[in-house]
Amino acid sequence: MNRKIRNEMTDRLFTYILSLENVEECYQLFEDLCTINEINAMAQRMEVAIMLSEGRTYVDIAEKTGASTATISRVNRCLNYGADGYKMVIDRMKEKE
Repeated sequence: MNRKIRNEMTDRLFTYILSLENVEECYQLFEDLCTINEINAMAQRMEVAIMLSEGRTYVDIAEKTGASTATISRVNRCLNYGADGYKMVIDRMKEKE
């Protein structure tokens, strides 16, 4: 766990996020909480992570998502050396399919 972000306020934020019950509620909170660019950037990184986990190439991912190679590389580094957050949620969604 990254101690740089873990604190009482961040714990509370995540607890509030966990209280959301559906996608519409997520839109409501995140529209208030984040800029449109921040939401789009997070969505793009998630798509990049999904595509990397499927074995897609950087070129294919860049073409499909519009992500820069720097963003793709950063997400790839997180997939390989990060906290396994991407992997956890991707695996959970695969189980639901």
